[in-house]
Amino acid sequence: MIINNIVCMKWGDKYDATYVNILASMVKRNTTVPYRFICFTDNPEGIDKNIDIFPIPDFPEPSAKYKKCEAWRKLLLFQNPLNNIEGKILFLDLDVIIIDIIDCFFNFSDQMAIIENWSQPNRLIGQASAFCFKMGQYENLLHTYLENPDKIAAEYRTEQVYITRALGRNGFDFFPDIWCKSFKFHCMPGGILNSFIVPAKIPEGAKIIVFHGNPNPPEAIHGIWGKDVPWFKKFYKTVKPTPWIAEHWRI
Repeated sequence: MIINNIVCMKWGDKYDATYVNILASMVKRNTTVPYRFICFTDNPEGIDKNIDIFPIPDFPEPSAKYKKCEAWRKLLLFQNPLNNIEGKILFLDLDVIIIDIIDCFFNFSDQMAIIENWSQPNRLIGQASAFCFKMGQYENLLHTYLENPDKIAAEYRTEQVYITRALGRNGFDFFPDIWCKSFKFHCMPGGILNSFIVPAKIPEGAKIIVFHGNPNPPEAIHGIWGKDVPWFKKFYKTVKPTPWIAEHWRI
């Protein structure tokens, strides 16, 4: 029985199948234990045939008044049963790059393990670009949300705050800080230096680099911010072409 599952989700048109296929390739190069790669999606077109594809189950989003993020449907991963998945689930966002062996994520903790949010340290807030848990362990998180999506969204604002705050300080673990780094916080020089300096190489000890907001990996490779910004912000909301990303973000 395969007990290690690496799961991603793709919905809407923000990311195409290329992101899924590249993520699967990065996982293959950086995993030495047996695993199963799974994608939940509303559009399987173009996804590699060797990837296990499941449709995204129906999910009630918060109403527009309370919907502050687009990622609430990640809570569907706590559904039990969930297709035929058994064992550990390591969820990864489509816009991460994997740069070193990730076997350690599976056996790091017996409870929920998640990145600590870099912009809100010491506040019991996770960053849900990568998290790992046992299948069926947290179905209560989904059930509580489903009872009143607007109430949960109003109280917690994002799915990652909900996951960690609802579990409480002793109900989860943060991954070691060196494992998961932010491209914005740990690679880009910051401020006006973004206009002149290529983002630094990989932080020592990092296994995953997360791209949150702008830019995403292919944009950063070519020096594109990926979103129009006011002229007075362009001196710091910019990125120099960063070719070293392409060494990792590839089939």
